[in-house]
Amino acid sequence: MIVGLLHPGEMGAAVGNALVTAGHDVLWASDGRSDATRARAGAFRDMRSVERVAEEAAAVFSVVPPHAAVDVARALPPFDGIYVDANAIAPATAREVAATVARFVDGGIVGAPPAPRLYLSGEEAAAVAGLFTGSAIETELVESASALKCAYAAWTKGTSALVLAVRDFARAEGVEAALVEEWSRSQPQLAERLAAAERSAAKKGWRWVGEMEEIARAFADAGLPRGFHEAAADIYRRDESV
Repeated sequence: MIVGLLHPGEMGAAVGNALVTAGHDVLWASDGRSDATRARAGAFRDMRSVERVAEEAAAVFSVVPPHAAVDVARALPPFDGIYVDANAIAPATAREVAATVARFVDGGIVGAPPAPRLYLSGEEAAAVAGLFTGSAIETELVESASALKCAYAAWTKGTSALVLAVRDFARAEGVEAALVEEWSRSQPQLAERLAAAERSAAKKGWRWVGEMEEIARAFADAGLPRGFHEAAADIYRRDESV
């Protein structure tokens, strides 16, 4: 199949490379993209413009920062193929995207490149899952891929934000060293958890702000407090430069 990719960041490139491995022709558009993006897209066919991608592709994957998901879908030229939104967005945001395209598949990515798992939902989810046969990416069909992604990241990235907030509080009160020492005695796993959270926040905190806001929206829509993940978004804003 001819598949379009909007736009190949680190995770998007992993999805595109898996599709190439599975034997598909992957298209992308280099107009306005950075040199780093161009380097990641070396295995894909450059169509220059999104318009040309939409003309040729039978399916298009969107793997972009959460805050851009709706705008990217709305900016796509008329397209009658399958649109796979594989972004970390709330179910309500996924429905907004679905309203802008003809054929929608909801996707949620869990894990790290080059071999994450891709959860899929929607009437044509099985067809999309079949595109990855023979690749490093595992697929699974679920009731709501966006909801599963929100639930998963609510814990993994939400609790990482919490441990960063605990560090900041201890640092502000002058007891960070004492806290780390106590952790080594009674909570030895937290020292590595903090180090991992610091590394991730420095690299991807800017992206996780939007993801935490999407999770807050999803919680509120389910009648749950949104404050946990609104606070997590604030922590990632503060820690982008850690």
